[in-house]
Amino acid sequence: MHEVSLVRNIFSTLEAEFSEAELQKLTGIDLKIGLLSNVEPMLMQNAFEAVTTAENKFQEVKLHIELIPIEIFCDTCGQASPVENYKFVCQSCSQPNNNIVKGLELLIHRVHFSES
Repeated sequence: MHEVSLVRNIFSTLEAEFSEAELQKLTGIDLKIGLLSNVEPMLMQNAFEAVTTAENKFQEVKLHIELIPIEIFCDTCGQASPVENYKFVCQSCSQPNNNIVKGLELLIHRVHFSES
């Protein structure tokens, strides 16, 4: 399960960016996960809970996940289209397309801290 190593990488990134005092006030992490990112949100949530429990830190931090749908951009007609049912076809001109502009993300979108 690669989600465990992803969770550890998220914590490493936060530890590199914020001071220990700031991390003591951390209450939540918002992730954006694209449908094509090869990350399963439920497994990510389970891995997050497993890592915070096993490593005895960030136990009060909540993980929030936003799924990002797949979107393509058509160079033929210049339109962006959502991909539905994994059919990579421009909805404007019906041309097959694999120019993915959304859906591959795995981003720390926002972190939340307590006021005190």
